[in-house]
This record gives sequence, C-alpha cells and structure tokens, in this order.
Amino acid sequence: MLDFHGIIFAYRAAPALGELVSRRTAASLPFCGRYRLINFPLSSLMNAGIRDVGVIMQRDYQSLLDHLGSGKPWDMSRKDRGLRILPPFGLPEYHKGNYAGTMEALIAVSAYIRDIPQKHVVLMLGDLCANIDLQPILEQHLRSGAEITAICSDHTPWGARHRFVVGEDGFVKEALYDVKGGEGLASLEGYVIEKETLLRLMDYCNARNFYRFHRDGLGYFLAEGGKMDVAVHPGYAEMINSVENYYRASRDMLDSAKRHELFPAERPVRTKTNEGVSTYYGEHAVSRNSLVADNCIIEGEVENCIVFSGVRIKKGAKLKNSIIFRSCIIGENAQLDCVIADKDCSFAPGTDLRGSESLPIVIGKGKQI
Repeated sequence: MLDFHGIIFAYRAAPALGELVSRRTAASLPFCGRYRLINFPLSSLMNAGIRDVGVIMQRDYQSLLDHLGSGKPWDMSRKDRGLRILPPFGLPEYHKGNYAGTMEALIAVSAYIRDIPQKHVVLMLGDLCANIDLQPILEQHLRSGAEITAICSDHTPWGARHRFVVGEDGFVKEALYDVKGGEGLASLEGYVIEKETLLRLMDYCNARNFYRFHRDGLGYFLAEGGKMDVAVHPGYAEMINSVENYYRASRDMLDSAKRHELFPAERPVRTKTNEGVSTYYGEHAVSRNSLVADNCIIEGEVENCIVFSGVRIKKGAKLKNSIIFRSCIIGENAQLDCVIADKDCSFAPGTDLRGSESLPIVIGKGKQI
C-alpha cells in the first residue's frame, strides 16, 4: 500500500495506569510475556504493507525508543523514510506540559504531516490492544469515496467510548462522545483519512485554539456535511487506560480463543527479539494455565500467571493470578495473588501479598518488598 502513511499516537499515558507508566508511556507497556502495546499497531500497519510510519511522542519515551530502535523487526528500517520518531519539534510551547488532545499532538508535528508524500494517512493509537486487519479496511476506504473511514469494534470495549451512528446511506450521520454503550458503533480511535482533509481539520482547529480531534475536528467535519464511512474490526480489541483494564486484558490472554484472536497466524505480531535460553523448571515446580517466557528459573508454583523473561521464582513460592515483569526475583515461600510486579522487583522470602481482580496490587519498577 504505497499510497498510505501510518501515524501512531504514543504520547499519552493515562493517569489510571499509575506506577505502570511512571517511567514509560502506555504504548511501551509490556504485554503478554514478550510484547509491548505499540507492537500491535506497528504490526497491523506492517501486515497491510505500510512501511512509512511516524510515531508521535512527547515525554517518558526512552523505553519506547529502546524498543523501537530502527524499526527493523517491522521491516521499517529504511534509508528513505520508514519508521520516524516524532517528538514535539514543531512548536516550542509543546515541550511544556502534556498535549491537551489528539489534535494538539497532530498540530505539534504539522511540518512532518505536510511533508508526507502519500495521499492517505492511517491514524492509530499506540495503547490499543488489537491486531487489526487493515487490508480490507483500506480497500473499503478507497471504494467508498469517503474522506474519512473510522475503524470501529463489533463490541463495546471497557469504559466510555466515542460512538458513530450510521445512516441509511451507510455513512456516519451522528457522533456520540464518551458514552458507555447505546446506539452506534464503538470507535477504536483509528482512522483512514485523506491527507488534505487531515490538514484542513488541523488548520481549522489551530486557528481557533481547539485541541480535540473528535469533538472539534470530526464534529466540524460532520457538521459541514463531510462523508465519513465506518469499518468494523471483528476481533479482540481493548483500550489499555487503567490498571484494571491492563490486568483484565492480560488475563484474557490465558484464554486460548482470545489469544488466537489477537495473535492469528496469518497476521503475525512482531516485537524486538531478546533471545535467551529455555526456561528451567525445578524438580518440584508447577505451572498451571500460565504463559511463561524464556530464560526463567521456576522452582515454585505458578497458576493463572503471566511471567516475562529472566524471572526467578524460588522454592516454595506460590504465585496465582499475577503478572511478573522481566528480571523479577520471588523469594522462597513467598505468596503472591493478584499482583502486578514491574521490572527488576524483588520479594523477600515469606512475603505474602494478596490483591483482587478488581484491584490488583501494583509494585513499581525496581522495588524491594
């Protein structure tokens, strides 16, 4: 798809994610043992043949830079274009505070967008957990003649979502903002949009100091009679904007049917490779319904857990319903239930921590318990 350019929004980190985003953006949040959330939009674009992609960042993006590198895992390491990192270089004021909205983030990199050679732009969120088959969506956009095609879900992801109500002609007749359920299709905040249309909306909002893409940009577009189509993504899709959502989405991956929806063989999800030795299981180790990465030493018990690489679980330790990030150490006879442990945490022998599925305990990066 040489006439399409991808832009991924990786600047935001929802406050409800707490310590999980104290040193990273939500897009770089580790997921499912070996991935980062940004792997999903990057792989979706890659699988559709889109190799020119800009990633909008603003702050706390060092871990994301380390993960993305040159873009080689997604075949985006090119001498001419390919993967491009977009800090807020356009306007000095965007180095202060946080972007007030998606439109403000776009305006901050307007020089980059104006220089895009492709006719169409695909906008995607960096913190959406979904493997979207973009190929039929791009084809539908070209057939429909619409200036914008909104990517929507066939179900309602957790929390309030923007929704689009479709008229008899198949195009959007009304947009509903931040509602839970009801009429219309839930937006995944992904869009295929004509470059000139995007620039027109950016100029309109910039001239009026508007910063919201949906209420201000799309609201204006629809009010002016703009033609907007919808395309439905039928697979797994959840927005990761709180600790509860992250925990539930991670636990969903223990369900083989949902895991297959997110990782179908025909649309691989690529990530930065960190090759290690196979995981060692001790004589009395037990692993039930868990996803365990390589390079771990498991001498205790894990049940309904997701364990990242380099983790050591010592003898007598019992872990249930927990997510353990890379290089953590769980001491002998420790017991963890409904715990999310960030990278490099260590738990002393005999530690007993028990959260709940609705309120898991989060241990920040590098903490010693």
